[in-house]
Amino acid sequence: MPNQDNQATKAEVQSTELNKMPVPGKDDTEFSAEKAAEAFQENQSSSSKSQDQ
Repeated sequence: MPNQDNQATKAEVQSTELNKMPVPGKDDTEFSAEKAAEAFQENQSSSSKSQDQ
């Protein structure tokens, strides 16, 4: 059965962005406790400096 012009080939379907498998870890929003602690400490030090002024 010949491929009709209005149908995508298997290669075209597999290379379509929405049909690609997700990359593990690409969209991770998790972060380590160490990074959270650093951000918290930076926020605390910057807010205490602004109160001192």
